[in-house]
Amino acid sequence: MKIGVPREVAPGEHRIALVPDSAKKLVAEGNEVWIETAGARIADFADADYAAAGAKLVSDAAELWRGAELVLKVQPPTAAEIESLRENGLLVATLQPYQNADTVRRIAARRVTSFSLDLLPRITRAQSMDVLSSMSTIAGYKGVLLAATALPRLVPLLMTAAGTLKAARFLILGVGVAGLQAIATAKRLGAVVEAFDIRPAVKEQVESLGARFVAHEAIQAGGEAKGGYAAELTPEQQARQRELLGKHIADADAVVCSALVPGRRAPILLSASQVAAMRPGAVVVDLAADQGGNCELSKPGETIERGGVKILAPLNLPSSVSLHASQMLSRNHQNFLLHVLKKGELQLDTADEITAGTMVTRGGEIVHAALRSVISA
Repeated sequence: MKIGVPREVAPGEHRIALVPDSAKKLVAEGNEVWIETAGARIADFADADYAAAGAKLVSDAAELWRGAELVLKVQPPTAAEIESLRENGLLVATLQPYQNADTVRRIAARRVTSFSLDLLPRITRAQSMDVLSSMSTIAGYKGVLLAATALPRLVPLLMTAAGTLKAARFLILGVGVAGLQAIATAKRLGAVVEAFDIRPAVKEQVESLGARFVAHEAIQAGGEAKGGYAAELTPEQQARQRELLGKHIADADAVVCSALVPGRRAPILLSASQVAAMRPGAVVVDLAADQGGNCELSKPGETIERGGVKILAPLNLPSSVSLHASQMLSRNHQNFLLHVLKKGELQLDTADEITAGTMVTRGGEIVHAALRSVISA
């Protein structure tokens, strides 16, 4: 199988889909790996590293797109990239298909068999391929660092000759992978950390990291949807949650939001009135900005200020840690490719939960049942 890795063209994207170590493993399994020249320098991997791994360096992007039987990308392909895909070829990426219906339709029209790794089922066998968990780990870590940098105070408790400086108070809303990493990072910095999530099972995880689980009354029976994600709340449940969290939000120096519902806009966890109740100098970091944001006031991609409170809504946060993000993403991609490629040949088992769960298009059709129904609607 000829696996092509083109340069990422999305603005601000600094990751690479495959690092030299993974390229070497795929070559050893009987595949050819084509890397667009200088495509990974931004992510701190040199062309010479790929050559040493047995990859072929291609300077002409058109040659790579024309020659690759399977294209591996980080971001969804642009319209121009889709036109460059070989008909009946293969595409593996994080397509975000629920947000990119037109992209999915165009890929299907090219009769490309495509896989979107953000649809990966949350099962034990798929953990080594889980791109969402990998990138959420980085987002949770970096989000706390952004909050610490934006605060007008130090984070840890310090006893100095000039007096005692109290530890900053962090509140983490949404305790998935990103939220757990945010808790751990804030604790390492010396903050007093509180956290909340609607899923009952999360309470023990929060406390195991040394944080305090708050607003127990707002936990929802059945708050966990398929795959371990938080279920969507009714308006009444959301209002009750905001009421119970009000005091904790007002007391926080930094609020880090990280709640997502797959295939939907991120839920609003932090209202404008709650932000208004926060003290001047406080900070909100909205890690859900790529899906609209958890804070009512967030402007994705911007940092704004309301009543002395800074609201940060960074986009594509994992790309800002390009080296480790690329390494983690590459290992996920490597494991998925080795799952569907055996000795350099594509072997699709549509009865397999991983293969079926990630396959979006095939033979000119959208074959992912849940996605097809949403796009049709």
